Amino acid sequence: MFKVFKQEYTLPIGIIAIAFFKLIGNDLLTGGMSLIPYIVTTGILFYVVMTAIFAVVRHSDALAIKLGDPYGTLILTLSVVLLEVIMVSSVMLTGDSNPVLARDTMFAVVMAVLNGFVGITLLIGGMKYHTQTYNLDGIKAYLVAIIPLAMLCLVLPNFTSMDAFGNMSAGLTWTLVLISIALYGVFLFVQTRSHTHFFIDADNKDDHEHHGPLQSNAFHTIMLVSYLVVVILLAKSLAIPIDNGITEMGAPAALGGLVVALIILAPEAVGAIKAAITNQLQRAMNLFFGSVLATIALTVPAVLLISGVMSESIRLGLEPAETVLLAATLLMTSVSFSNGKTNSLNGATHLILFIAYIILMFD
Repeated sequence: MFKVFKQEYTLPIGIIAIAFFKLIGNDLLTGGMSLIPYIVTTGILFYVVMTAIFAVVRHSDALAIKLGDPYGTLILTLSVVLLEVIMVSSVMLTGDSNPVLARDTMFAVVMAVLNGFVGITLLIGGMKYHTQTYNLDGIKAYLVAIIPLAMLCLVLPNFTSMDAFGNMSAGLTWTLVLISIALYGVFLFVQTRSHTHFFIDADNKDDHEHHGPLQSNAFHTIMLVSYLVVVILLAKSLAIPIDNGITEMGAPAALGGLVVALIILAPEAVGAIKAAITNQLQRAMNLFFGSVLATIALTVPAVLLISGVMSESIRLGLEPAETVLLAATLLMTSVSFSNGKTNSLNGATHLILFIAYIILMFD
């Protein structure tokens, strides 16, 4: 019992941190603290969030060992994305009206994952192994679902009829809700039932690394969800100094959403990069592509249904420049993962697109 408590000491610290910041910490951060206490408080908050993130990776790796892929990676992906959807939905329900919140969040996830995280992973893996392999059938399955969902949900609304407030028609709204749920449901059936071998690399066996004793599935599941909740709740508090910093620098508001999204997606990024370093590229790509697909497929129905119930205006269509970046990203991803092998050039190209996205944000 003592060993378990010693290993999971971050959880009670995270709970204490949540209580502190929800009761008085957030008010202190927004109330004009002096510089030194402000920096110390923000540093402690960041440390707790990052240690919780690494705990998420540790428990997801344990479940992956006990359940095997693709179930192990799917658990981490769905946990992160479901809590991400809850966070976006809660902001829609309690915050000021922001019709482009869901759109910007989904676009940030797509660009950060398919260009930023994938680029870093392929670049590091390519520099270490020169060429890495993956299961081509699995990546094709992801892209078959991601490409139409991304285009239908983030581009098509710009070219359809709208009401006086810029909202989509009821027909298109229900079409997007139903096709998102249906397509993701079919994908999960393919991934976990009919074609599980698509998501396993036979040439590079996914031997997951896990530091610490393995406990029961229930224990690791509870710990995984608990740490994810800690990360999500503290990420909202961490957004306060991030927003303050952005305001002081005069940076665009969208940058704050990207930073918070990167923190939320950090468990998957850490686990994926670790997998690529050990030449388990398929596991890394399962995490990355799975998070993009789940983000679009689960966020769109949730925000559209909330928008309808609350009579809130919502816009999903991207701006013209963002549409070009999305199309370039999907095209480049299709080319990079077209022959079962990747190298550092693929990673560098994806990073260039991510840099272009950052520059566009400030333009």
